[in-house]
Amino acid sequence: MQYMLLLYSQEAGWARLSHAEQKEWMGAYAAFTDALTAADALRGSSHLASSTIATTVQVQEGKTQVLDGPYADTREQLAGYFLIEADDLDAALQWAERCPGARHGFVEIRPLGQPPAP
Repeated sequence: MQYMLLLYSQEAGWARLSHAEQKEWMGAYAAFTDALTAADALRGSSHLASSTIATTVQVQEGKTQVLDGPYADTREQLAGYFLIEADDLDAALQWAERCPGARHGFVEIRPLGQPPAP
């Protein structure tokens, strides 16, 4: 089954890190990606551009609204994702726990392809 690991963090946090700290985090993400690849669990991943250049589209009562920026004004922004293959939610939770994003933000796990709950 496929799961999306959605990584949320504070965008301004990266700029506050020293070059050495940024390099350390990049190494942690590279090691995590390598582990997913070695386990044949990685199906895709990417970081996202800043939410300051996001565009939000909403249609209400037949009228389209296009807004600059993210839909929600929250402390953490969606920063990236890993699409993984895992046997079950417990296995996906184990991968999320190993993800560096869980140490400086949080990781939301969502299964793909399941209908919404009633």
